[in-house]
Amino acid sequence: MSADIALPKIIDEVRRYWGYGQLRPLQEEAIRAGLEQQDSLVVLPTGGGKSLCYQVPPLLSGRTDIVISPLISLMKDQVDGLQGNGYPAAALHSAMSASQRRDAEAFIASGRCRLIFMAPERLFTPWFAGISQRMPIGAFAIDEAHCISHWGHDFRPEYRRLAILKQRFPGASLHAYTATATERVRQDIIDQLQLRDPKVLVGWFDRPNLIYRIIYRQNLKKQVEEVLDRHRGEAVIIYCISRDDTERLAASLTAKNIQAAYYHAGMPAEERRKTQEAFINEACDVIVATVAFGMGIDRSDVRCVIHAAMPQSIEHYQQETGRAGRDGLEAECVLLYSPADVLRWRSLFERGSEEEAYGETAENPGLELLNHMRSFSAPGRCRHRMLTEYFGQSYPKESCKACDVCLEEVEDLVNGTTQAQMILSCVVRTGQRFGAAHIVDVLRGAETARIKSLRHDELSTFGLMKDVSKTNLLSLVYQLVDQDLVGRTVGQYPTLYLTPEAGAVLKGGRQVWLLPMKKKKVKRTAIEQESWAGVDRALFDRLRGLRSRLARERGVPPYVVFNDATLRDMARQIPRTSDAMLAVHGIGEKKLADYGEIFLQEMEAYRDGLP
Repeated sequence: MSADIALPKIIDEVRRYWGYGQLRPLQEEAIRAGLEQQDSLVVLPTGGGKSLCYQVPPLLSGRTDIVISPLISLMKDQVDGLQGNGYPAAALHSAMSASQRRDAEAFIASGRCRLIFMAPERLFTPWFAGISQRMPIGAFAIDEAHCISHWGHDFRPEYRRLAILKQRFPGASLHAYTATATERVRQDIIDQLQLRDPKVLVGWFDRPNLIYRIIYRQNLKKQVEEVLDRHRGEAVIIYCISRDDTERLAASLTAKNIQAAYYHAGMPAEERRKTQEAFINEACDVIVATVAFGMGIDRSDVRCVIHAAMPQSIEHYQQETGRAGRDGLEAECVLLYSPADVLRWRSLFERGSEEEAYGETAENPGLELLNHMRSFSAPGRCRHRMLTEYFGQSYPKESCKACDVCLEEVEDLVNGTTQAQMILSCVVRTGQRFGAAHIVDVLRGAETARIKSLRHDELSTFGLMKDVSKTNLLSLVYQLVDQDLVGRTVGQYPTLYLTPEAGAVLKGGRQVWLLPMKKKKVKRTAIEQESWAGVDRALFDRLRGLRSRLARERGVPPYVVFNDATLRDMARQIPRTSDAMLAVHGIGEKKLADYGEIFLQEMEAYRDGLP
């Protein structure tokens, strides 16, 4: 069938429904695999256009396909967006009312529905068995396919049941889609789904519109506020490790008159739903969340993702930062890192904590993945290069010009041998049986009752570093832990001890290089300048306001009207006619019919100087 459909025909349909005049890399190959019903594994970064690859084939072939999705919110967002484009799609999930379910089932039974979104569990119900007999299924698209792999960053046991699809539906092809997968995960997906001679399409992992910055964490609240100052009125997601962390940070930001909400899996379902909808509908721009938040979020204008602590793997980091800049415009990704994060994750793995780490498996990949993330967080190499190479691809540029290293924002390491000797000496003189906080108190000369009762105020190291702030000194201690000069016991009350490598430092036979506790000024990047080139900023803000009003009136998320990339292009071209509107990025026939006239009127009023 694919050979009978020329590329211009595919482009015509894409332009008609989505308003795009061309395909992105690998989209044509993935679409043709769907048309030919050849099993496939498609790995494209977030924002790389994966969804289009499984949305176009049933549209052109006139068949009905199934999309397996792990989250209700993800299904709802995709169907809302598709229906807003005039695409015949439906979803079936537990959050639907009885009348909504009846309407969806009637639409599906009519034969006009091209895509049905559902959770993996629903595939094995009597209802689906009946409908699949009456209406043959052409293909299954497995979204977020990394969930099937133990080595994936978001393993979900229910995805393992999908392995029997090949036996139950031998005439249907399987197409696995994911944004983040190493070679090991890709092979695991192929094996688990029993894909037959699959077409494997792996896109370019680099996201050049993302600006990566890794900052040594000293004062979390202050540093987060500094980043948020650069993104006032814009969508920001802040990731924390634990539920308590999200609530504390959100409360702190709210106290500073920053409208922030928290989100984690321990909240009642209704509260989670309201928080998520507030973010999607632009009623709230800052979300402080655990990893439980994000997979189902289709808000394309997230301009910043902040990690308040180091995530547990590069896969997690890639997936979570990938929620920024999905519209292709510039976005900032800031990781506030401390070596203490590594220790915290290790402790969670070892204790089998109920914090929101992904479930550890028999293979226990957690520590291996954590060490990769630890290496990535260290200063020295281009962040874009390191991410690209981690996923098995070469990086051709000398400089990305979009990370703290290439922008020369990272301070050079300084010789901290003397400071290291003071800290190591204090660990020894206190008997190597106290934690980092106590060591810092001794070095700063804190006259606490505990220090006096232990007679640690009589040690030669007492007050030796009194001019260093508590925050900075704690950071220096953890840098020594990160360099394996100081070890840390496990358990509820971990203590510090010297490793064999520390002896050479104390004897003056080895130098220690440390990060200074300061940061160079953040620079404006080329991608930020280019994305705003030719855009009338005042008009853009005005169109954004119109979009919000229309979204509220029609009860849809603002991105269903137009995303930021479309509004910027509109404010750049400032079209005067309907034909000219179709030349704007992201405007298809349905969007033009629904919103074209009112936006044209708004631009005319702007040109005439009218309010």
